[in-house]
Amino acid sequence: MSSTSAEKRPVSSPSVEEPQQEANPGFFGRIKRSFKGATKSGRREDQAKALLPNSSSVEKLRDFGGVKGLLAGLGTDEHRGLDLGGTKTIEAGPDGATPAAKHDLESHSASDDAVTSRDPNFVHASEEDRIRVFGRNLLPERKSNSLLLLMWLALQDKILILLCVAAVVSLALGIYTKFGVPPEQVSCVRGGIETICQIESYEWVEGVAILVAIVIVDLVGSVNDYQKELQFKKLNAKKEQRDVKLEPGEIVPCDGIFLRGHKVKCDESGATGESDMIRKIPYDECIQDIQEARRKNEKPKNRDCFLISGSKVLEGVGEYVVIAVGPTSFNGKLMLSLRSDAEDTPLQSKLNRLADLIAWLGSAAGITLFTALMIRFFVNLAQEPNRTANEKAQDFIHILIIAVTVIVVAVPEGLPLAVTLALAFATKRMTKMNLLVRLLGACETMANASVVCTDKTGTLTQNEMSVVAGSIGVNFKFADRLEANRKRVETEHDSSANGDTRIVEQSDLNQSIGQPLQRLLNDSIAINSTAFEEVHEQGDKDDAANPLVAVKKHPLSRLFKRNKQSATAQVKKETGFVGSKTETALLKMAKELGWQDYRASRDRAEVVQMIPFSSERKAMGVVVKRPEGGFRVYLKGASEVLTRLCTKHVEVGSTDSDSIPIQPLDDAKLEKVNSTITGFANQTLRTLALVYRDLESFPPKDAQFEESGEVEYGSLAKDLTLVAIAAIEDPLRPGVTDAVEACRRAGVQCGIYTPGGIVMEGPVFRRLNRTDMLEIVPRLQVLARSSPEDKKILVESLKSLGEVVGVTGDGTNDGPALKTANVGFSMGIAGTEVAKEASDIILMDDNFASIVSAIMWGRCVNDAVRKFLQFQLSVNISAVVVTFVTAVASSEGTSALKAVQLLWINLIMDTLAALALATDPATPDLLDRKPDRRNAPLISTDMWKMIIGQSVYQFTVILVLDFAGMRLLNLTSETELSAIVFNAFVWCQLFNQINSRSLNRKLNIFSNLHMNPWFIGIMAIEIGFQVLIMFVGGVAFSVTKLTARDWGVCIIVGLVSWPLAVIIRLTPTQPIENFLVKLHLMPDPNALPAPVTEGGEDDDKRSRARTFTEWLPAVGQVGDQLNSFRSIRGGRIAATPRIYESREQQLKRAKFEHQSVLAMVPGFIVAGIGGNWRSDPDSDKEKSAKSKPTQAPVNNLPPVDTATLYKDGKLTFHPETNQDDDLLKRLKSGA
Repeated sequence: MSSTSAEKRPVSSPSVEEPQQEANPGFFGRIKRSFKGATKSGRREDQAKALLPNSSSVEKLRDFGGVKGLLAGLGTDEHRGLDLGGTKTIEAGPDGATPAAKHDLESHSASDDAVTSRDPNFVHASEEDRIRVFGRNLLPERKSNSLLLLMWLALQDKILILLCVAAVVSLALGIYTKFGVPPEQVSCVRGGIETICQIESYEWVEGVAILVAIVIVDLVGSVNDYQKELQFKKLNAKKEQRDVKLEPGEIVPCDGIFLRGHKVKCDESGATGESDMIRKIPYDECIQDIQEARRKNEKPKNRDCFLISGSKVLEGVGEYVVIAVGPTSFNGKLMLSLRSDAEDTPLQSKLNRLADLIAWLGSAAGITLFTALMIRFFVNLAQEPNRTANEKAQDFIHILIIAVTVIVVAVPEGLPLAVTLALAFATKRMTKMNLLVRLLGACETMANASVVCTDKTGTLTQNEMSVVAGSIGVNFKFADRLEANRKRVETEHDSSANGDTRIVEQSDLNQSIGQPLQRLLNDSIAINSTAFEEVHEQGDKDDAANPLVAVKKHPLSRLFKRNKQSATAQVKKETGFVGSKTETALLKMAKELGWQDYRASRDRAEVVQMIPFSSERKAMGVVVKRPEGGFRVYLKGASEVLTRLCTKHVEVGSTDSDSIPIQPLDDAKLEKVNSTITGFANQTLRTLALVYRDLESFPPKDAQFEESGEVEYGSLAKDLTLVAIAAIEDPLRPGVTDAVEACRRAGVQCGIYTPGGIVMEGPVFRRLNRTDMLEIVPRLQVLARSSPEDKKILVESLKSLGEVVGVTGDGTNDGPALKTANVGFSMGIAGTEVAKEASDIILMDDNFASIVSAIMWGRCVNDAVRKFLQFQLSVNISAVVVTFVTAVASSEGTSALKAVQLLWINLIMDTLAALALATDPATPDLLDRKPDRRNAPLISTDMWKMIIGQSVYQFTVILVLDFAGMRLLNLTSETELSAIVFNAFVWCQLFNQINSRSLNRKLNIFSNLHMNPWFIGIMAIEIGFQVLIMFVGGVAFSVTKLTARDWGVCIIVGLVSWPLAVIIRLTPTQPIENFLVKLHLMPDPNALPAPVTEGGEDDDKRSRARTFTEWLPAVGQVGDQLNSFRSIRGGRIAATPRIYESREQQLKRAKFEHQSVLAMVPGFIVAGIGGNWRSDPDSDKEKSAKSKPTQAPVNNLPPVDTATLYKDGKLTFHPETNQDDDLLKRLKSGA
C-alpha cells in the first residue's frame, strides 16, 4: 500500500478524543498516542486485525511476535510513539513485504532501552491513513428517526386510524352527495320574487376538515418528537465527546498492551466480571509467569499485560500502547450491543398511566354515546322507512364521527408531550447554567430532594489549596500573615511543661530553622510527591510533536532508571504546579520559601520503592537510598493516622546547627500535637502530617512482603519520626453561603453544622449498630474521613427513613454513593469518569450553587406538568359532558360541538397548551416551599378544586346556552347559536389557560408572565386563529359571523373563569382534604412512608442484580435507563404534630427511640486528604456486598454503641447544642 507524506505532528485528532495537552504524567496519564497505526502490507495488517478482537491472550500475542512484533505491525515506536512524518510512496514487493522506509533518527534522543533501529519494513503512515484503517475512538452515532418516520409512527395510534377511516368515509359520501345525487330544490325568495332554489351540498367539507385537523395534530406531535430526538442527540454528543484524561480512578478508553510501569493496578470488574484488582506487568514477565506456572503445575498469578477498555485504573504509573479503539474495542462492542431506545422517565410513566385511565373513561363515554345514538338510529329507521340509503349512511357516519371525536378529545395525548417539552426546555436551560442532565428522571426527582450529601473539597470550596499554617515538631508553629491569623496557631496547650511554643511568620521560616531541617522538610515534600510543575517546551519541533518526549522528562520517569534525556529538550517555561491539590500546595510553599528546586531533590534521590496513596492507609510514601548510607522512608498522609505511628519528633534547634535534634514523643506531647490538629480542623483547614523513618538496611529484618515482592506498608510505617503538620486552606466558593441558605429555605438539608448536629469520622460511623445508626443519621452533619462504603451506608440509611437523597462526588470512591442516591451529582472538571458514569447530573463548573439550580428547575418541570394537567382535565371533563349530553338530547343525534370544532379544541388543549404551560421558566420563588411528600398525589387538593370548579362552570354555562340560548339571546338562527356556543367554549379555555398558571392559592395568575414569551406568543396564535375561524370558517366549522353583542357574550362567559378561580382559591382546602381522606379517595397527606427494609427473596434479587451491574456497568446503565428511579413525589417531613406521631410510630416499629425530629437532617462533608478513596485491595466485592451497617469492615472490629463513642470523644455534638437535648442527656448518662 502507499503512504502519504504528512508534516510531523501530534495525533490530536479526530481519531481519538484526547486532551491536547498531556494529562498529569505523574499518574497513569501517559497514554501513547500510538493508536493502532496504519500497517504496511496486507499480511501484517490482517494479522494485527486478527489480534484485536482477542487481545487478552498472551499466547496469541507471542505468536504475533510479542510486543516488538505488535509495535512493528502497528507502525509505532515503543518509546516515541507515533511518528507521522512524511514519507515517499513505497510499493510492496512481490512477496508482499515492503522495502525499508528511510527514517532520520538523529533528531531524536534515545533512552537506554530505546529501540535504536527500525524494522526494515517499517513505513510511516499519515494520520488519515490510520483513521481509515483503524477508525476513531468514538462509537458510531445512534441512528435517529426521520421526521416522516415519526409522522408515520404517530399515525399508528388506533384512535387516529379510526378517525381517519371515518373521515375518509364521510368525505366519500360527501363527494357522492355533491356530484352523484341531484341537489335538493326548495322554494325561496330572490329579489322579492318567489322562485325555486337548489341547496348546495357541503357534506364533503367535514371530511376534509377532519383530515386536515388530523394532519396538523400528527405534524405538531411528530415535530416535537423530532426536536426531542435532536435534544438527546446533542446530550449524547456532549457525553461521548468528553476528553479522556487517564488518571487513577479513570476508565481505560481503549484496549492496549502494557509496556512498563510501577504498581499499576486495574479493576476489571466493569469489563470482565473479575472482582479482584488485576496488576499489570510487561509482556516478558507474563511469559515468565506462564512458564513458571506450567513448570509447577499451578494456576498462573492473577496479573497480565492487557488493559481492557471499560476497566478502571486504580493506582500506579506506567505506559501502554493502544491496539483497539471505538467499536473494535472491548467496551465499544459491549456498548453497541447494549444500545436501546431511551425509556420514559418516572413522571412520564406516571402520566402515561393517568392518560390511559382518562382515555379508558373517555372511550367508555364514547362507546356509551355511540350505543345510545345507534339505538335512536335504528328506532328512526323503523319510523321513517322511506329514507334513502345515502341519508341512512350519512346519519351513521355522523354518529360514528361524533363518537370517535369524543374519544379523541378524551385521549390526553398532550400529557406525555407536556412532560417531554418541559424536560427538553429545562435541560436546555440547565445546560446553560452548567448542569448537564444525563438521565432525565433525575431532573424530576431532584425537585423533591430533602437531603443533599455534599463533598467539601472542590464543591463547597474552590479546590485551590495553599499552606497557611503548620507546626514543626511539637512546640514550633508558623502561620501566613501571622498578625492577622494568630488565632490559627494558638491553643490551650501552647504553654506546658514541655516548653513554650514558638510561633513565627511563615515567610520567615528560613531565619528560624537550620539548613538540615530545611532540607528534611523540602525532601519530605519534593521526593514523596507525584505533582510536578507544568512546562511548555520551546525546543525542537519534532519533540514538541511527540507527547512521549514530554512524558520522559517528568521527574517520576527517573524511577524507570533512564539516564539519558532528549537531546532536543532546550528551553522550558514554567506555568504552575499540576497534580494533587494538596501536593501542589506543599510544593508551592517550598518554592515560595526558596528551598531547593523539587526537580533537583528528585534527581538526587535514588528511589527504592514507591508506596502509592491508598484509602486504607490514608498515606503515601517512598523509600530512598541515602548517599551517606542506609535508607529513609518518607511518608505523608492523614495527620491523625500517622501521628499515632510516631515515637519521636524533630526539634527546632539552633539555626547554626549541622544536625537535627530528635526527641521522644511521649503522651503529653502527643496530646499537644492532637490539640494542634484539632485546632486546625476546627478552622476548616486540612491537615497533613510529614513523617520519616531511617533504616540501616532495606528491606528491614522484620519486614513482611506482598505478593509482588515489595515490602508491606505495615513493616515500614512504624517507629516514625514526626517532622511537621501542614495546615492547608481551601477557600469557600463564592455564592456557597447563599446557596446553602436557599437550600434551607427550600426545605433541603445540606450539612450545615448547627446546634444539635453531630460530627463523626467514617471508621467510627461504620461501627455503629443498626439501631444506633438510624438514631444518629438524622442528626449527623459531618462525616469525615469516610470510605466509599461509609457514604453508601449513609445514603441507604437516609433513604430508609423516607428521605429523597442527592449526593455530590468527584472521585472513584464516590461511585457507590452516587449510584445509591436518588440523584447523583458528579463534578465536570475534577470528576473522574467513574463518578461521571455513576451520576445522573454533571456539575460542569463543580459549584455547589448549581445544585440549587437543579432543585429549582426540577420543581419547575413538575409544576409545568401539573399546570398542563390541571388545564387539560378541565377541558376534558367539560367537552365530554357537553358533547354527550347534547348529542343524546338532540332529536337528530347532533352535538352542540361539531367534530371539526372538537378537533380544534383538542389542538388547543393538547399541543398548544402543552407548549405554552411547559415553558414557564424557573424562578427563585420555587425555593420558598418545602419538597413534596413522597406519598403526595400527582393532583393536589387545590388542583382538584380548580378542575372541578372550572369544569362544572363551563359545561353548565354551555348547556344553558345550547338549550336556552335562542330565548335568552333572542336569536333566530340555529347556526348563529351553534357559533356562539362554540366561540364561548373556546374563550372559556383561553381564559382558563392563563388561570392554570397558578397551582397554589396565590391569586396573582400573571406572575412572571412577561418571562415566558412562548406563552404570550401561543396565546396570540390561539386568539388569532379563533377569530379567523369565526370570520372565515363558515361551513367547514359550522359557524357564521357574529355581531358585536354576541362576541361580548362569548368573551364575558370566558372571563368569568377568573373571578371564579379567586373564589375557588379562597375556599378552605383542609375540610375538603379531610373529607376525601375519610372516603379513601386520596392518601393521607400526613402519613409518612414506612422505613424501607431489605430482606427475604426481594433482597436476594436485589443482591444478584447489584452484583450483575457491578460486573457490567454498561448493562447497569441500561438497567437504570429502563428502571430509572422509582416514582418519587416528595419525601419532605413537614413540621406538624401529626408528623411527630407518624415518625415516632415508624421508629418504634424499628425498635428504637428517636428524638428531635426537627433536627436538621444532614449531608456529609468528606474531609479526606486525597479525595481519592479506593476500594480495599485486600477485600473482594463479595465481602463488601455482604457487609451490613451492623458490621465493622475496618480491622473486623465489633460494633459499638453511641454512648461508648460519646464517652471516647468520637461522637461530637455542636458546641451550642441545648444541654437538655434528650439524646445528649442520654449519652452523657451512659444509657
